Amino acid sequence: MRLDSVLISDAVDQACVQLLRDNGIRVTLKTKMPLPELLEEIKKHDGLIVRSDTKVTRQVLDNAPKLKVIGRAGTGVDNIDLEAATARGILVMNTPGGNSISACELTCALISSLARHVSPASSALKKGSWERKNYAGTELYGKTLAVLGLGRIGREVAVRMQAFGMKTIGYDPIISAQAAREFNVEKMELEQIWPLADYITVHTPLIPQTRNLINFEVLNKCKKGVYIINVARGGIVDEEGLLRSLESGQCGGAALDVFTEEPPKSEGLIRLLEHPRVLATPHLGASTAEAQQRVAVEIAEQFVALTKGEALFGVVNCPALTTAVQASTKPWVDLAKALGSFGPSSDCTVTVQTFGPGLERLSGHLGPAVLAGMLASQTANLINAPTLAKEANLTVRSEHLHGEQQQGLQVNFSNGRCVRGSVVEGVPSLLAVDDARFGDKGVELGGNLLMLDGVTDLAQVVHSVAAKGVRISRLATAHAGRGCVAVHTDARVDGAVAGGRLLGQLTF
Repeated sequence: MRLDSVLISDAVDQACVQLLRDNGIRVTLKTKMPLPELLEEIKKHDGLIVRSDTKVTRQVLDNAPKLKVIGRAGTGVDNIDLEAATARGILVMNTPGGNSISACELTCALISSLARHVSPASSALKKGSWERKNYAGTELYGKTLAVLGLGRIGREVAVRMQAFGMKTIGYDPIISAQAAREFNVEKMELEQIWPLADYITVHTPLIPQTRNLINFEVLNKCKKGVYIINVARGGIVDEEGLLRSLESGQCGGAALDVFTEEPPKSEGLIRLLEHPRVLATPHLGASTAEAQQRVAVEIAEQFVALTKGEALFGVVNCPALTTAVQASTKPWVDLAKALGSFGPSSDCTVTVQTFGPGLERLSGHLGPAVLAGMLASQTANLINAPTLAKEANLTVRSEHLHGEQQQGLQVNFSNGRCVRGSVVEGVPSLLAVDDARFGDKGVELGGNLLMLDGVTDLAQVVHSVAAKGVRISRLATAHAGRGCVAVHTDARVDGAVAGGRLLGQLTF
């Protein structure tokens, strides 16, 4: 992917700017722009890097005709309209591991601070009050810590709090019990966790399934005096329910770094922050010098990798692209797009079959490419093709056929058409259309390709194309089939061609 100009609209470490420029990418750094200025500026760029201040809304995307990629220098993408970006074929990336250590360390600090009442004791002492008895705490040793979300941050928290002698239990719908045991966490279901936990810390994304995951009803199932820690996303903990539980004494205390409203302004949220058993910080999870530099460098590295066709990480809205840009894989993706071009643009079920040694790893990644080829008239790409396909009533399934010796790809359309291809000497090539076969090397899928069938007079085809002022560069006739012919031309051919039926005219 070519990136000529990248806009950085939030403050990032200078290392990000320098790395992009060192790799030939022009950078514009403008922060704290009012919305009208952002709407004008974004029109000029094909890349955008943000942190959390810039809200990349549908309105912003509507004013970004050149935009190809958005990079979030951080983990969450709450400030980016992911659905709108995906529908427009804009790639969204983040830096999933860049601030893991910083967020983990803040979580551990808050757990310890809750146990020993560090903040209120310090505040009281600064006001001249020496109240040792009022701020007697509890040891963490022997207590049970529940970690909800066993990804990078959750694992790091568990390992560090084990050093305090805490027993660690956890929940994650993706991580297996065996994988959790490898870092000494006993995986449980949520209903098993509630009555056992002395401390509960959340490390999940904010999605419909996790919104208000910790609420008043859940807290009533927990031990009396349970502590809640949230350094993940505002909204995972139901703030109103938490306040009610604190006021009743069911919840012993809470440490919050994130909120549904940032900065907090609503009356209910202010009441929660002012509660004496609440320790609050202003979204500091990633606010360390090391994390800021790390996420800045990581997002710049991802942009550079994108331009160089290297392996990607942190892709949020297009898993297939993680492998599609690699030099060894790209010809197969191009082949899948080309074969998809032979199919209808709506109301079709597609079966994508890989075959031959080494291609099984790609079987699940080529479906979006085939869809992109079918929807080429709608300027579809790997990112937005699955979304556009739903609207066009296109469905795709993928499988790998074992036993074949030659590597290749076959696409079966429910309208009866079947196309088969391979990568021959690094070039995507068409091997067969239905029962018409083009030999071992096939037909190169590149340039302007005119496909005809029912050809009985090849000379008539040649004369008809030439009469339109179009030059034929190559021509291949198929074995078997119904007189299928592939004609490479130096320009597209307008109108009917005498001597055969138009099967399709493709431009690659």
